Amino acid sequence: MITIGYAFLAGAVTMGFSVAALFFLRFWKRTHDGLFLAFALAFLLLGLNQALVILARIPVEDRSPLFLLRLAAFAIIIWAVFQKSRRR
Repeated sequence: MITIGYAFLAGAVTMGFSVAALFFLRFWKRTHDGLFLAFALAFLLLGLNQALVILARIPVEDRSPLFLLRLAAFAIIIWAVFQKSRRR
């Protein structure tokens, strides 16, 4: 059972991830640096993951496929940092 407090905190975390994604998207528009775009996409995926957890009301035991969104987000960050450091 999901409590109201847990739902509120999940919404706040989702909003935080979304705001971070918008900030990185704004920095990308200004600089056209692929690292900022990758961070924006990663934070968007993390926010989507958090929103799906609360909106789908999936039991804890069945949330394993949602971890693939987190894996994709962190893989995007690692790939972008690797590409950025490789160019220098």
